[in-house]
Amino acid sequence: MIKEIIPQELLNLVTEEEIMMFQELQTKIKELNFKTNLTRLINGYDYWISQIYDSVWTFRENSKENFDNKKFIDIGSGCGFPGFAYAITHPNSEIYLVDSSKKKTDSLKKIIKSINFKNNIFIINDRIENLGRQISFRNGFDIATARAVSNPSTVSEYILPMLQSNGLGILYCGKWTGEDNKNLENTLKVLKGEIKEIKSNYLPREKGIRNAIFIEPKEICPNIYPRKIGKAEKYPLKG
Repeated sequence: MIKEIIPQELLNLVTEEEIMMFQELQTKIKELNFKTNLTRLINGYDYWISQIYDSVWTFRENSKENFDNKKFIDIGSGCGFPGFAYAITHPNSEIYLVDSSKKKTDSLKKIIKSINFKNNIFIINDRIENLGRQISFRNGFDIATARAVSNPSTVSEYILPMLQSNGLGILYCGKWTGEDNKNLENTLKVLKGEIKEIKSNYLPREKGIRNAIFIEPKEICPNIYPRKIGKAEKYPLKG
């Protein structure tokens, strides 16, 4: 194992077995990248920090929450992060990875066939606006995440309708300003949710700042949300 390229900050959060699975995952994504452009963050610190550590720290570093044995959905999963990272570190949870790109979801299916995940993992090729209106998905998840999908107001419209009454949404953001906070608070008022916590972290090896915005329902999200495909992206709610 080439531990010198794995930052100590990550080694403090994961086990040897988990590191081995992350290495298998890296190899498989590299293989698939030749045919489908899944990600450019696949080598060295780009992978171990910008993909793995950035996914894991929100669940394991100074966390007051219990993230084990949950029903988890990752929206706009792309090459599988943070979904696969959560699956590896929380093997008793049920995982749903959603992406509108069939090429990407086909690749995700190949990954779960080649790696011995302990979870039940379901890959869904659809728009989240469609899933959010289906009884079998709406209000059905303990945890919903979105990373590098869109602006926080848009993403919160995707996430809140998916959460159970005691569920938790996690929005991954780079910079976070007072204006961003105000816009999200106003959006969440419309969606009947609220900001629970904001955690900030400077990623190792000068990979930049990362903010994790934790949101939760206060009441049942109105049935009109999420709006039809493209509406949340084009016209973000701002109260």
